[in-house]
Amino acid sequence: MEYNRAAVVEYARKWAFSRNPQYYNFDAVGGDCTSFASQCIYAGCKKMNYAKDLGWYYINGNNKSPSWSGVEYLHQFLINNKGSGPQAIETTQNKIEIGDIAQLSFDGEQFGHTLVIVNIENKFTFRGIKIASHTFDSFNKAISEYNFQKIRWLHIKGVGV
Repeated sequence: MEYNRAAVVEYARKWAFSRNPQYYNFDAVGGDCTSFASQCIYAGCKKMNYAKDLGWYYINGNNKSPSWSGVEYLHQFLINNKGSGPQAIETTQNKIEIGDIAQLSFDGEQFGHTLVIVNIENKFTFRGIKIASHTFDSFNKAISEYNFQKIRWLHIKGVGV
C-alpha cells in the first residue's frame, strides 16, 4: 500500500500548534512528540497494527500500543514491522523524504524526541530539512535549530495490509 506523504504534511500543518481532540495530549506525561508523529504517520497510511504488545495502534489514551507514544518503541515498531501498518528502514540523511521521521538524542545516549519531516529545501544540511513537532510545537522548523548529540532517520518505505 502506498504511503501518502502529502497527507502527512497536511495533518502536521493542521495540528502542529494545537491538539486533535481525538487523541490524548501526552504533554504532561513525558511529551506529545511521538504521539503527534504517529498521528501524522497514520494520516499517511490509514492502517494500524493491533498486535497486542508489538503493534502500533491508538484506541484511547489508556488503550494504545507503547509504540504510539514512545520514542524507542516507535523506532522498533517501524523498522521491525512486517505486518499491517507503516514499515520503515533506518536510512541516511541524503535518502530521506517528506513524511519520514527523524529522532533526536540530546545526551548522545537515549533518543528522546520524534520529528516529522515536512519540507526539504536541501537534504545535505540540517538547515535545509524542516520538521513539525509537538511538545516543542513547531511547523517548518529547521532541524539545525535543535541542539542535539545524535540523529537517526527513518524512511517510511510503505504500508503493510
